[in-house]
Amino acid sequence: MVPFRPSRRSLLATASLLPVALGGASAMAAESDFNGFLAGVRRDAAAQGVRPATIEVAFRQIEYLPHVVELDQRQPEHKMTFSEYLAKAVTPQRLEDARQRLVDNWPLLQRVYQRFGVQPRFVVALWGIESDFGHTMGTYYVPASLATLAYEGRRGPMFRAELISALKIIDQGNVQPSSMLGSWAGAMGQCQFMPSTFLSYAVDFDGDGRRDIWNDRQDVLGSIANYISRLGWHGNESWGRQVVVPDTLDTRYAGLDTRRSVYEWSRLGIRPTNGQFSGREPEASLVIPDGAGGTGLLVYDNFRAIMKWNKSTYFAAAVGYIADSIDRG
Repeated sequence: MVPFRPSRRSLLATASLLPVALGGASAMAAESDFNGFLAGVRRDAAAQGVRPATIEVAFRQIEYLPHVVELDQRQPEHKMTFSEYLAKAVTPQRLEDARQRLVDNWPLLQRVYQRFGVQPRFVVALWGIESDFGHTMGTYYVPASLATLAYEGRRGPMFRAELISALKIIDQGNVQPSSMLGSWAGAMGQCQFMPSTFLSYAVDFDGDGRRDIWNDRQDVLGSIANYISRLGWHGNESWGRQVVVPDTLDTRYAGLDTRRSVYEWSRLGIRPTNGQFSGREPEASLVIPDGAGGTGLLVYDNFRAIMKWNKSTYFAAAVGYIADSIDRG
């Protein structure tokens, strides 16, 4: 009996089908595992008081989003310098828009200031940096993004907790599930709050029974002011200012842990890039975002408050630059 010898063509054809079959099986297994993961989230959310009907409606739109995993794992090839970041974040158009938003919302911003003690220009600056005044809130269904990131596992416990917080927000009636849109990482609305931040700091400023940071301008600006106020804002102070740093200064003086009076900084050769110190400034710290030879900033406690919002010296400085431009305008 002649033994069966598969042809080379049949072997290649079979081999070409293996990745498809294995890939399909892998995808099916991953989806099965994801569904098992979601079942666990359902149980946890119900145990924390989220109504079953809310969970059911919210989960209808949850699916695994491979693109979100890619975005989370992607490492930037080039770290922007401080000047490059400012060129993107503090554009002439954004400054013009910020001044107009201040004018358009002045009565509301005054009421927000009276309640939370945050100067209107800083509320507007944070609004502009976070979502370009509501133009770039993100288009991802937040529960789906959070479920994907929680399932991925790199920061699983954090995103699982955020997912349950998102379900609580829906359960409270603040937003319809289909309208809970945000960034791929789960930051939501015009304030770009994570769900846990929303639960702690979002406010119903207009008293309509909902905290709507997607569409309600009063709730948006009130929530921004409440959050930064609770982070330690001083309503009678600014954020800091750009300064000239002499090449001879020991960079060990730089950093938020070191505080000195502007008189002491002056003795070390620090001087403002425009104007002069009044002598009434609070104690300040020297920050050099790009290190020795880069732009220098003398910053106050309000700069620290902004960095509790976003742990980036670039972000905090950009907020300050926009606020100062509004003030000058």
